Amino acid sequence: MNQRRKSALSRSKGSVAALLAALSLFLMAGMASAHVTVWPKEVAQNSYEVFTVRVPSEKKDVLTTAVAVRVPEGVNITRTQPQPGWKTELERSADGKIERITWTAEEGQGLAVENFTEFKLSGKVEADATELKWKAYQTYSDSSVVEWIGAPDADYPGPVTAVGAGEAESDGHGHGAAASPAPSASPAASASPEASAAPAASDAPAVDQPLAPAAEKDSLPLILSIIALALGVVAVIAAFARRGGSKD
Repeated sequence: MNQRRKSALSRSKGSVAALLAALSLFLMAGMASAHVTVWPKEVAQNSYEVFTVRVPSEKKDVLTTAVAVRVPEGVNITRTQPQPGWKTELERSADGKIERITWTAEEGQGLAVENFTEFKLSGKVEADATELKWKAYQTYSDSSVVEWIGAPDADYPGPVTAVGAGEAESDGHGHGAAASPAPSASPAASASPEASAAPAASDAPAVDQPLAPAAEKDSLPLILSIIALALGVVAVIAAFARRGGSKD
C-alpha cells in the first residue's frame, strides 16, 4: 500500500469517526432534552385553557410515585382530570384558590424508567398575565426528589408557559388544547420539596384531549435528523469501500 493510499485511508477513517461522534452527541442531546413539561407552551390572556403536565420517569430500578405541581401566578386552576391509578390532592389558599396539586400513585402503581404519563388541569389565564412559571416536584420510590424549578437553561428547568395578548372573554370553559412533547433525559435526585397541606377533593374532570398525534409530531424532527446522520455515515463508508476496491 503506497503512502497516498495510506493517507486517503486515514482521512476516510477520520471522517467516519467524526460522523459517528456527531451522531452519538446528537442522540445524547436528544435524550437529555426530556423534562417535566407543561403544555401548551403559549396561551392567550383572559382565556380558558386545558394544561397538560407531562412526566417521564427516568431513574433506573425505581418508580416515580408522586408528582406535585405548584400553580403559578397568572392562572386560576379550577379542575383536574382524574388519572387511573393515581390519587389527586389539592392544596388551597385562604380564599379557596388551588395553589398546589399532588398526584400520588396508588399502592403497587408508579412509572418505570420506560414510562411517562400526563396529568390534565384546566382554568382561566388572568387578563394581565405575561408568563406562567410552573414548579414541579417528582418523587421516586427511593424517596429521592427531582425539583423542576430551575431557569430554562438549568439541568432541571421549571416549565414555562408564555402568555400573549388575548381577546375578549369567551363564554366557554376549558377550551384550550394541550400538546405533547417528546421526552428522554436522566435526571438526578435533589432535595425534598416543600411540604404539602391537607388534601382536598378534586373538582369535576376537564375535557380530555388526544395525545398520540401530538407526541408523534414533536418527535418527528429528531427521528428524521438521526436517520439523516446515519445515512451520512453509511455513505462515507460506502465511498471508502468503492475507492479501496478500485485501487486494488
